[in-house]
Amino acid sequence: MLDLSIPLSTLVATRFRGAKATPSLIFSKTQLTVIRTSSGVPFQLLYCPALAKKEKKDELDKNKPKSPMPYRDPFDMPQGHLFIAEVPQTDPSHVLVLNKYPVIQEHFIITTKINKPQTHLLEPIDLGLTYNCLEAWEEHSIPLHRKRLFAFFNSGPLSGASQPHRHLQFLPVESMTRGADSKGWHVLAESLGDSLAEKVASGEAVPQCSPRLPFRTYALHVPENPTQDQLYTIYMKLFRMAESAVRDFITTNPGKLELHDTSTGNSPISYNLAMTRNVMIICPRQNGGKHFQTKEGEVLGYIELNGTILAGTVMVKLEKEWELMKNDQSQLDMLLSHVGLPQKWSHE
Repeated sequence: MLDLSIPLSTLVATRFRGAKATPSLIFSKTQLTVIRTSSGVPFQLLYCPALAKKEKKDELDKNKPKSPMPYRDPFDMPQGHLFIAEVPQTDPSHVLVLNKYPVIQEHFIITTKINKPQTHLLEPIDLGLTYNCLEAWEEHSIPLHRKRLFAFFNSGPLSGASQPHRHLQFLPVESMTRGADSKGWHVLAESLGDSLAEKVASGEAVPQCSPRLPFRTYALHVPENPTQDQLYTIYMKLFRMAESAVRDFITTNPGKLELHDTSTGNSPISYNLAMTRNVMIICPRQNGGKHFQTKEGEVLGYIELNGTILAGTVMVKLEKEWELMKNDQSQLDMLLSHVGLPQKWSHE
């Protein structure tokens, strides 16, 4: 348990409001529309031009002559406005912090107090505390306006991961949903989870892949009140499925993908993991993103995706990418099947 003295949702909201009023947190507004895969699965398309400006500034800063500065781990003893709490309160092993550059209100993170690699496998305590956060977020909410969290984890150089210090991230579903702009959209992980839960309850055979998606995912039902060891068992089953799929893909598609070096304990594959109260989903990755160009051959930017694809969300930073994705929705299938493993490959 988190053992917080204040409800988690209240604590995060209070910290977020305070941090947003300071330079410590830089919130970027986005435009939103809903697009669909060829099979009709809805995805949010977010457009955030502010992040393109930030990337351009970072690139300019990188090219300026300067004295070398040591890397500072942003999750090492976080202080000030981004800090939320240490958990559990007794003998804490993890820290809750706000995301410094959010595009979703109240986006927060759970990170290990000790710097553990993002590229290593998760441990039972990581999963247990993540589930505790999912559970705690729903406390004190009413049935008609139930608060929910979407949790995700990016691991490996092809996963959209940005920080090497182990962390999982949380997005409040109520902050992701924006009235008419997101009409027809539901959190992908929740839709998959509800479908799995119904099949488990009825005793039906449970498919581990969703054939309606243009990329390969594996999902398993999470029972009520799971122990951290149960969560770890589910996670490892999913990881083995994803690893097996990657190895098979490599065998049948020579030169397209390689396993990562595991000599220092790294995972052999890049992947995204998502979790809600009733489901855990893994998405093995073959690419971090995709370069886009118009039908006329004009080269656009590079769209990089992380674990929010398992929420059913894609973000672009350039207006031409935004217009292309809105007006040619076949681009969504191409993007998703390029970053993940396709549903089928040569020998299947």
